[in-house]
Amino acid sequence: MKDTSLTKFLAKKNYTKIKLKLTKTNHFEIKGKINGISGKFILDTGASNTCVGIDKVDFFKLTSKASEVKAAGAGATDMETQISTKNTIKIGAWKYKKLSIVVFDLTHVNQALLNHNALPVDGIIGADILKKTKAIIDYKKKCVYFKD
Repeated sequence: MKDTSLTKFLAKKNYTKIKLKLTKTNHFEIKGKINGISGKFILDTGASNTCVGIDKVDFFKLTSKASEVKAAGAGATDMETQISTKNTIKIGAWKYKKLSIVVFDLTHVNQALLNHNALPVDGIIGADILKKTKAIIDYKKKCVYFKD
């Protein structure tokens, strides 16, 4: 009998399976490394860009500058942002060396997580990465596939 599992099918197409953890707030959490430093992120299909909390700039060795773009999300709007360019990100076997990261205050996001007995995160993996990797999310098996 032929094996038709999604993992094997996608492996033949150069996709790598990455585990996701479902939080108490029904978000998927994903682990990754920015500039070689491990962090915990929310996988957010509705976030245009990958973001890191302003309190994590030194932690992830980011160099950031003011941005004209205002951020909005999770009940907060018109937030000041910074941009950090030329960062390296690694999630599973996938790696990218020229990532631009939006930096802003994620206090409201982490407070919402804490209010629901979930742990805070370092940032958000957004649609920019999901598009770059041609991501496929398997909600039932709690994993995402990134194309190398």
